[in-house]
Amino acid sequence: MSAFNTETVTQVHHWTDRLFSFTVTRDPAFRFVAGQFTMIGLEVEGKKLLRAYSMASASYDDHLEFFSIKVPDGPLTSRLQHVKPGDPVLVGRKPTGTLLADNMHPGERLYLLGTGTGLAPFMSIIREPDIYERFRQVVLIHGCRHVSDLAYEEYITKILPADEFIGAQVSKQLLYYPTVTREPFRHNGRITQILETGNFGPGIDLPPLGPKDDRVMLCGSPAFLDDMTTLLEVRGFTEGSSSRPGEYVIEKAFVEK
Repeated sequence: MSAFNTETVTQVHHWTDRLFSFTVTRDPAFRFVAGQFTMIGLEVEGKKLLRAYSMASASYDDHLEFFSIKVPDGPLTSRLQHVKPGDPVLVGRKPTGTLLADNMHPGERLYLLGTGTGLAPFMSIIREPDIYERFRQVVLIHGCRHVSDLAYEEYITKILPADEFIGAQVSKQLLYYPTVTREPFRHNGRITQILETGNFGPGIDLPPLGPKDDRVMLCGSPAFLDDMTTLLEVRGFTEGSSSRPGEYVIEKAFVEK
């Protein structure tokens, strides 16, 4: 049996000249946990071009959604950005990943910290009912360079809270905090700077980040991951895994690398 399913593109959305998302059909046998990724790609001249992509769709959706950057000279993304409905895409049968609540000790507050397309796994996680049972509050912080890069902002702030399945939990327990670094916006600054100072701005009162009550998931650029790891470990956080739960988890197999 092949390690890949051949799925069909059903929808494509170009957020900017650097960002796009797309949905594909989902084999009924494909199961994943919110936060996981799989290998996806295209077959070109008899060879498979593959990269790791987190599922941005909910674990219970009948489709799969992926969020990607566009790399002009990237072996895969230079081609993937041109897919259209009806095109075939390879999807790995075996999802995996470390961004799982089971890899962390129980806590009061879950921080989901992502830069750029590192938002993708968190789009799945914030739609997972179990997450709101495990944590009293979920704080999603998405950092980008420009306001136009804040993909899914309208969905998170307007559509998801009205969802009949999970909207009530989202409205009560999810705090969404988008921030940009290169132009004026209601929130400015790097995620690391905001967390170091604890200055979230008017109307947002969060206690200092600490390992007693807080749990953290990280997904983003290598520099962001390095800086956040240092910040967390200085504060006493330990990295979790399937064999040894901790206070934070980090996704290293990320498409933005």
